[in-house]
Amino acid sequence: MSVKTLVLWDIDQTLINAMGLGHTWYQVALHAATGVRLRHVPSFPGRTEMAISRELLTLHDLEATDELIAALHRELVAVAEREHPLLATRGQALAGAAEVLEALARREDVVQSVVTGNLVEIARHKLAAYGLDSHVDLDIGGYGSISDQREALVVEAIRLATEKHGHDFPVDSVVVLGDTPHDITAATHHGAIGIGVATGRFTVEELEAAGARAVLADLSDTEAVLAAILGS
Repeated sequence: MSVKTLVLWDIDQTLINAMGLGHTWYQVALHAATGVRLRHVPSFPGRTEMAISRELLTLHDLEATDELIAALHRELVAVAEREHPLLATRGQALAGAAEVLEALARREDVVQSVVTGNLVEIARHKLAAYGLDSHVDLDIGGYGSISDQREALVVEAIRLATEKHGHDFPVDSVVVLGDTPHDITAATHHGAIGIGVATGRFTVEELEAAGARAVLADLSDTEAVLAAILGS
């Protein structure tokens, strides 16, 4: 069996732009789970929901127990479900995202999923809101409930893809795309390929310095994106 390329996408500021939702949803979820009003906001870009939640609780003088983190995550999912009908008006798919995902989905030599700091339920809501969910296999993704460390999410996605497809994905056949240095280092930590997409807060130079094999200004040129991913 020929080796397939496993393509793992970040979501926020790589495929979609829904800036501000994280702050709003955590504000609602924190109060619902603990009765505490949001006073301090952690940094969001490139971090996992587990890491953000742990820091958020600590900043508000709450013990970040597994139980309290789970309660906070339940409230995050609840607010995402309530606001799902509004997502399409509060953000957008980034230019070229749908076209690239569709082009990769047509290839028999590519398996496509996500590595995202989002919880799986929130990832599904976000991608579905912009019609991107049908192009990726969300059952084999790495999600933000797994670990504080984004590197662990890549390992989980590779493990799930291997189990589902019945063959190994060597690390040099795994490509992770994202808009932050965290996305790139999560890939290169394991020997996988990191590709930067400079549609977030970080510059081309910062993504290159993190170790990206290539950095794209955006996803608007489908052929250029495919060439970067497939190494041709």
